[in-house]
Amino acid sequence: QVQLVESGGGLVQAGDSLRLSCAASGRTWSILTMGWFRQAPGKEREFVAAITWNGARTNYADSVKGRFTISRDNSQNTVYLQMNSLKPEDTAIYYCASDSRRFTTRLSEYDYWGQGTQVTVSS
Repeated sequence: QVQLVESGGGLVQAGDSLRLSCAASGRTWSILTMGWFRQAPGKEREFVAAITWNGARTNYADSVKGRFTISRDNSQNTVYLQMNSLKPEDTAIYYCASDSRRFTTRLSEYDYWGQGTQVTVSS
């Protein structure tokens, strides 16, 4: 199994930045892709960004492209989500997830999930 723990959420104002972290432990050698997803109140969980464990590929949702950057530090088994120019519509619980089979943006294909970290952006 893989255990994932997110951190770094908080309350910020529109235009501010935050960096989320996701620390992985357990069978990290099995991870192919790490993804960030988010779920706003009353909405379905949606894809935000993904990165292969070796960092060779990344992908972003259109809504965050140019503002968010996903990266990883293999020495720390940690994936980051740098979020700049935050907007009120970015308010959500942010989850990281791992997939062992393919590079994907599909929520249903991820194997393990963290508990999430709340990001609130005030206007």
